Amino acid sequence: MAFEQLDDIYREIILDHRRHPRNRNPLERADISADGLNPFCGDEIHLQIALADDGPVSEIGLQVVGCSINQAAGSMLTEAIEGKTLSEIDAVSALFQSLMAGDSLAEEDRDRLGDLQELEGVRQFPVRIKCALLAWSTLQDAIDDHRRLPK
Repeated sequence: MAFEQLDDIYREIILDHRRHPRNRNPLERADISADGLNPFCGDEIHLQIALADDGPVSEIGLQVVGCSINQAAGSMLTEAIEGKTLSEIDAVSALFQSLMAGDSLAEEDRDRLGDLQELEGVRQFPVRIKCALLAWSTLQDAIDDHRRLPK
């Protein structure tokens, strides 16, 4: 039974993001950047975001060290936030965190998550939830820091 649950976590889309991570090159110019670390397992996230003049994300760089879930979740994050404003990212981030917490989501909210729904199976293994959330918590910390900067 446990192996069937483990297979559910490693669905094809997750494996594809693990094998072929998106946006993995570091950005030379970033408006927002942050590093995240899970001290319990050693997973790392290094995130850079460039914003267009009118506000949305124009480029993303994400370098990930760690387990497959951390790597796939980071890669999926980059696709989920591309072209979005910081407010739109806040909304997607809140939905993803709700999904990982086991909250019931309306169908329209699930649709807004797109492929990120594939990570829902991680909830069956509570120790792995932090792996799926590391990129998102790093992103949120980076956005919060950016918002505190004088304009």
